[in-house]
Amino acid sequence: MFGGDTLYELRCSLQLAELEREGGFSPHVSPFTAVSDLGHLLSRAGFNTLTVDTDEIQVNYPGLFEVMEDLQGMGESNCSWNRKPLLHRETMLAAAAIYREMYGNSDGSVPATFQIYYMIGWKFHESQARPAQRGSATVSFGDLAKIDVLLSRGKK
Repeated sequence: MFGGDTLYELRCSLQLAELEREGGFSPHVSPFTAVSDLGHLLSRAGFNTLTVDTDEIQVNYPGLFEVMEDLQGMGESNCSWNRKPLLHRETMLAAAAIYREMYGNSDGSVPATFQIYYMIGWKFHESQARPAQRGSATVSFGDLAKIDVLLSRGKK
């Protein structure tokens, strides 16, 4: 699942260009999830022993229009109901220039950052063994260093 910082370069460039050219902006990139929200959702669904991990992947493109073409090919078009259906050509060209100026690489490409969340949740079932109570261990981890001695005594 894509995380909240996904495509921040594109979002910022579009917002700045639209503010400059049209005097306001509407969302042109779908909203993404915050990591804290995922943990709360899994917990409310009855999962415990939760793990949410994140990766950040940066992909370089020749320009803003190639980023948008790739997003459309991925089926990641904007699904917001409150967005403007049309973005003017001048605004798009301004956004491309802002993107390149603010985030461009030395080789002329522009980065697109994808934050990816991985989630694992566990639900216990009656048929599964439960974890022991904290502090109920009968063997110390410190005794593991002596395991060879204990095993050799058992063989004699």
